[in-house]
Amino acid sequence: MTDTQKADLHPGSAVGLYVHWPYCSRICPYCDFNVVRDRGRTQEQAGLVQALLADMEAQRALTGPRALASIFFGGGTPSLMASEAVAVVIERAQALWAPQGEIEVTLEANPTDAEAGRFAALAQAGINRLSMGVQALDDASLKMLGRNHSAAEAIRAVGLARAAFDRLSIDLIYARPGQTQTAWTDELKTALDLGFEHVSPYQLTIEATTAFGRAAARGTLVPPDPGAAAGLYETTQSVLGAAGFEAYEVSNHARGVAARSSHNLHVWRGGDYVGVGPGAHGRLTLDGERMATVAHRGIADYVAGVAAGAPWVEQTVLTPEEADEERVLLGLRTVEGVAMAALDRLGRKDRAESLIEDGFLRLVGGRVVATEAGRPVLDGVLRALLV
Repeated sequence: MTDTQKADLHPGSAVGLYVHWPYCSRICPYCDFNVVRDRGRTQEQAGLVQALLADMEAQRALTGPRALASIFFGGGTPSLMASEAVAVVIERAQALWAPQGEIEVTLEANPTDAEAGRFAALAQAGINRLSMGVQALDDASLKMLGRNHSAAEAIRAVGLARAAFDRLSIDLIYARPGQTQTAWTDELKTALDLGFEHVSPYQLTIEATTAFGRAAARGTLVPPDPGAAAGLYETTQSVLGAAGFEAYEVSNHARGVAARSSHNLHVWRGGDYVGVGPGAHGRLTLDGERMATVAHRGIADYVAGVAAGAPWVEQTVLTPEEADEERVLLGLRTVEGVAMAALDRLGRKDRAESLIEDGFLRLVGGRVVATEAGRPVLDGVLRALLV
């Protein structure tokens, strides 16, 4: 890593904007995000858009004039959001925090035919990067995952997205019940033919509060054992690496530095970001203190909270130690790592040096980075480092 690259790691005072749109056409059985069914909520959604704008105005009063680093519409399924509303949010954000040149504006989408028909309008609204939840490319797996699109629809949607947006990322889920390394290799190779620049392959995680969690508790859903999941992880790294994709973060692979998500990097580097929308998280540095914010999860509660000047259900000032721990937790997920100085401030330098000797971490230009041996067991490395 050159000195110029190291200097670029500091996110500075710029703020990112995260917009949470909680509506989905259906709730996937593995999802534990803050989401609700979309049906019959037109009036509620109009009120939510106004609350998003008012929340942004209020948080601009707190941050003062800063540069806008990026915008990310997540959810939920923000591709269900009216393109006119998307345009209004983008326009207001850029008026409140001045972007320095063209910035990344990402929106998450599902690859149904109905949503793909909206891509051109979303691009016209100001979206320049699409993150598409493909999740799988065989119909049996898509049915098992509760998705409302087919593999053929996903392939058509990717083609339309490539025509509409400058940048395209897709999500895939692996370690599905019964999945083999051979099948996963074939699926990845099929996906690679679609021509995206970024892919986020996630290992299926069974959360207790989800439909999959309840099925696992009953014994009707049996995920792959840890050994099989590890083999599928290695397959992911091998196939994507051979195709020119670098795992610049544990679950994010990009074909070249320019294809990396600048919004996610801003967050992983410890940058400030404004979170608006039900349940949205944010991080703000105000008067020299780093504050973690969490908005009300319920839509009505959030809208009422914004109107009352109290959109947050949690507002916590992080201690310097907590802020450093968060930098370590996020930074070690990336190829950029984290400054050894942060670990030294936490009194963890000796632990880091021990993990370096064991081959799980390495030191590069004053930064501690997870090795190929450390990445698959990163949760354990972090526990050894911080707990």
